[in-house]
Amino acid sequence: MIESARLCREVAASLQKTCRKLGVNYVFKASYDKANRTSKKSFRGPGLDEGLRTLAVVREEFGVPVLTDVHTEEQARKAAQFIDVLQIPAFLCRQTDLIVAAVETGRIVNLKKGQFLSPAEMGQVVKKASEAGGRRILVTERGTTFGYNNLIADMRSIPIMRRFGFPVIFDATHSVQLPGGGGGRRVH
Repeated sequence: MIESARLCREVAASLQKTCRKLGVNYVFKASYDKANRTSKKSFRGPGLDEGLRTLAVVREEFGVPVLTDVHTEEQARKAAQFIDVLQIPAFLCRQTDLIVAAVETGRIVNLKKGQFLSPAEMGQVVKKASEAGGRRILVTERGTTFGYNNLIADMRSIPIMRRFGFPVIFDATHSVQLPGGGGGRRVH
């Protein structure tokens, strides 16, 4: 999440240096609005306009591609002016109009697998994007709900999703946290 433009620049500089040293491709990811917070009191980010300005600065200053979540069709169209990769959040991964709007921007679209979907069911999400003209698609595995506040990574899902014909990303961050586990605690 974008906490401040200064912090984004610090993170981008540090990770760019590390990735260059390791010979790893680097995409800067930050969200202008974390709309799925458990508590209404939690800080969600700076909002669309300020967030996109911050991401555009990171993109230009560091010469790295940037990725952010989009939640509506209008956000997808606006973000595409500044962003290289539009990410469909896991909770929204079955929203047809959002997927189509993101694909129609011509940007790369990263489809995050909802924790409520099996890897095979994610094929229908990819099919929606492909049928809308998507050719630059990424599919992200981020875990499956297991009990309360736990996401478990089932590595068998990666080869299943690779059959869809697009690169698969493994996002380990969700498997090392407790989604909603902070309750109503204000973070920021």
